Amino acid sequence: MAALARLIVLVFLIEVMFYLLLRIYIRSLRRERLEEIWDVRHPDMAGHNRTRDEFIRRSMVGFDKTLKSRLLWLVFIIPTLAIMGIVYWVNWQ
Repeated sequence: MAALARLIVLVFLIEVMFYLLLRIYIRSLRRERLEEIWDVRHPDMAGHNRTRDEFIRRSMVGFDKTLKSRLLWLVFIIPTLAIMGIVYWVNWQ
């Protein structure tokens, strides 16, 4: 039972780490895309300024509701289901 508890804790910590890293990476990709959109639309206002930062901030508000952001939860679901399936298959077959 202790081994199972260690496995659960270890898998959860690894999943959290991957989730956070993927979330940071995907948000940075979206932010870069928004910066490029701003630079194309406003070539005279390229570079960092308050208007550009406000545009990016407003555009990122709804990002957590997008499909890409929601699919990140599969980082928790798929490995957990796979481990449960393997444990079931090994112990009860």
